[in-house]
Amino acid sequence: MALDFEKYAIKGNEFVGLVAEDLEVPVDKGRIVRSVLHALRNRLVHEESFQLLAQLPMAMKGVYVDGWKFNKPFNRIRHLDDFLDEVKMEDAGMAGYDFGNQASAKVAVGAVFKALHFFVTEGEMNDITGVMPGELKKFIAETIAGTDMIL
Repeated sequence: MALDFEKYAIKGNEFVGLVAEDLEVPVDKGRIVRSVLHALRNRLVHEESFQLLAQLPMAMKGVYVDGWKFNKPFNRIRHLDDFLDEVKMEDAGMAGYDFGNQASAKVAVGAVFKALHFFVTEGEMNDITGVMPGELKKFIAETIAGTDMIL
C-alpha cells in the first residue's frame, strides 16, 4: 500500500486554513497552531495526549509531537492568562507579532480550539477540557459553542 502524503498535507492544510480563515491572517501563520498545540500538550498527561493524537490529522500529529520532551515536569496552571503566557512562550521570538496582547492571544487560541473541535470527537474535547482549570475550561466551552459543523 502506497503512502498518500498529499492526503496528509491536504488535511493538515485544512486545519491550519480553518485557523487562518477564522483569524483573517495568511496561512503562513502556522506558528500560531504549533504554539497552541505545544502549550496544550504541556497541560495534558501523556495518556490524554495520545488519545488526542489518535484523532488529529497526520500532519498535525507531527506538529504536536515536534520537540516534545516526555520527561519535562508537568506543572498545572490555574488561570487562562497562565495558558496564554505559555502559548506565547512556545512561540519564542514571534509571540508579539503572532499573538500581540492578551485579548489578541485569546482570539488566536480560540481559533485553534475551534479547529480542534472540527477534527476531534465531542468526547475527546470533553476529556481535554475536563482536565483544564476553570477559567480555561469556560473559555474553551464558550469558544467552541455553536461550532457544530462537521467537515
